[in-house]
Amino acid sequence: MLSQCVEDMELIIVDDGSTDGTAEICDEYDGRNGIRVVHQKNGGLSEARNKGLDVAKGEMITFVDSDDYIAPGTYKELVEMMEKHPTYDILEYSVRKEDGENVLFSLNLPDREYTDMAQYWFDGRAYTHCYACNKVYRRRLFHGVRYPRGKKFEDVYMLPLLLRNAKVVRTTHLGLYHYIYNRKGITVKADGDALFDLLKAHLPFVSDRLMRHKGFEDYYRHVLNIQISTYAASGNDRYIQLPTLPYYSTYKLKLLHLLGMKQLCRLFRALGRH
Repeated sequence: MLSQCVEDMELIIVDDGSTDGTAEICDEYDGRNGIRVVHQKNGGLSEARNKGLDVAKGEMITFVDSDDYIAPGTYKELVEMMEKHPTYDILEYSVRKEDGENVLFSLNLPDREYTDMAQYWFDGRAYTHCYACNKVYRRRLFHGVRYPRGKKFEDVYMLPLLLRNAKVVRTTHLGLYHYIYNRKGITVKADGDALFDLLKAHLPFVSDRLMRHKGFEDYYRHVLNIQISTYAASGNDRYIQLPTLPYYSTYKLKLLHLLGMKQLCRLFRALGRH
């Protein structure tokens, strides 16, 4: 972070109740080069992000999770773009998922501008990369908006809230966020309750009035997979809440109309497939 070559960059380190000596290491940097260290009782990722938002003073906001890192020079290019284009509310850049040795996945974003937030969500498939950390935001977007407490997959809840306040989203090939895959992390070990949180984050956008968007069917298939995974992990009929919509383009969708949502979920759970 200190090698990003951005003048007047404010760096806030939130120690969210660490017990492994991290707090002492953080304190060694407190006060250097615009670094501010904040300690709090363990409250989870949402509380850590919210604490940073509460004390931040800059016009632009971005996040970096522990263990992850940013390619050199990334923020310099992104900040310059945001300064050159004051109408950009969110600037999203590419992500590379790594396990420390291998590249597991790369999200390479195009240079594209969106003024219709529904188009960004559906056609741009933003729902597959709601990550909090690969974006630079105008601070004003967070006015009256904070990450939800006690929710897993909090970034999926949060991005639509920010989009309500946004008028322009830009994606860019510039820069790179290195996401270090944690095999013990929340997304890997998500249980039925956690996956139900993810499902509930998407349910408000599964409606007839949004079906006109050309990317909506892909989105529906995405949420259907979440519904099946939620039931597979929980076996709880109360977690079956996705409505059935009139799509038939895949074998899974055809099975949905043949069996119904509940029986489809039970079938895939019995087969051990999601």
